[in-house]
Amino acid sequence: MNFYRTTRLMLSSAAILSFASSAFALDGVDLLKKINAASTLQGSTLAADGVDVEGTTVTLKGATIKPAATPDKGIALGNVTMTGVAEQSDGGYHIDQVSFADTAVTDDGVSISVTDMKLGGVNVPADSTKGGLDSLLLYQTAHMGAATVTKDGSQVFAIKEINAHLNPRGDKSGFDFDAGVTGLMADLSKVDDPKSKQVIEDMNLQHLNGNISVNGNWDLGPGTINVKQYAFDFKDIGKLDIALSISGYTLDFIKSIQDAIKASEANPNKEEAQQAMGLAMLGLMQQLTLNSAQIRFDDASITKRALDYAGKQQGVTGEQMANTLKGLTPIMLAQLNIPELQNAVTAAVNTYLDSPKSLTVSAAPDKPVPLPMIVGAAMGAPNTIPKVIGLKVSANN
Repeated sequence: MNFYRTTRLMLSSAAILSFASSAFALDGVDLLKKINAASTLQGSTLAADGVDVEGTTVTLKGATIKPAATPDKGIALGNVTMTGVAEQSDGGYHIDQVSFADTAVTDDGVSISVTDMKLGGVNVPADSTKGGLDSLLLYQTAHMGAATVTKDGSQVFAIKEINAHLNPRGDKSGFDFDAGVTGLMADLSKVDDPKSKQVIEDMNLQHLNGNISVNGNWDLGPGTINVKQYAFDFKDIGKLDIALSISGYTLDFIKSIQDAIKASEANPNKEEAQQAMGLAMLGLMQQLTLNSAQIRFDDASITKRALDYAGKQQGVTGEQMANTLKGLTPIMLAQLNIPELQNAVTAAVNTYLDSPKSLTVSAAPDKPVPLPMIVGAAMGAPNTIPKVIGLKVSANN
């Protein structure tokens, strides 16, 4: 008797657990739907031939990413595996890791391979329309392993790895970001065009090796994007570092751009579509303001090689070519009728060409300047540009 009671109790418990498990099982279709609801704002959607759910793992079979503007031109991703998927109390989802299948394609003698692509700490919003940080599809980490491009059996381009991070702020006002591309290599010795090949050889640019780094932040409220560093650093060439701060780049601004693109793509009259697109962009541009900007180049021997090459084309030495440029700079700038800028640029060019170290162009207005004001000044009164944006040029500092 006790045996049968025990058996019935075990079977009842198993049935209850089975019911509870099915009641709280992940809904893979709902997950994909909410990913797409958030992805549309960011310019793409995700399609899949099938959705498999096993425990906390969701697999998208035969996945394809489709740009919102051109959904017929999708990119095949293969199977996408999401592990550690958990539904949140508000109806959204948290995914520990999203892994993409390695990719290898060959077309017309060119082969491209990409490995070890994954996202970590992905948050899928329950409602992507309510605005704010909680409405965004965000990841905490992104990684791509080795990527290569080969042509006719020879490697012409490669990347060791790419890593990126997004760090949302506790008050949900925005996030900080950084990214890095390391081990970037390009073999230009395989260039076919004779003229380009000769330039590459004369300037010793057959093999490029470098890294790319980015860091900054985005304040959602005012739509202020601060790109503190966007640097391209290549061995024996130099480092180009760009910094930029603009405001008005809000979520509503992004959605307006995407709506304009969709409307343009849907219009069968391409000429009319382009005109409408241009007017829409002009209207949207009025929402943006420039806070500051800077472009800096730190030389690592490319300037001397460029002067030597340019001089060779004119039958003079690199030093003579530098002196020629120093003489031409004030003459060319005089046509702009901006004495202040002419003097600053001439002094910077002379200093740099005498001893190439660094060249910096910066814009630091006293207060944020609307982009239409800058465009208007450039078209109607270019001599006012230096004061409008606080333009400065310097060298070797």
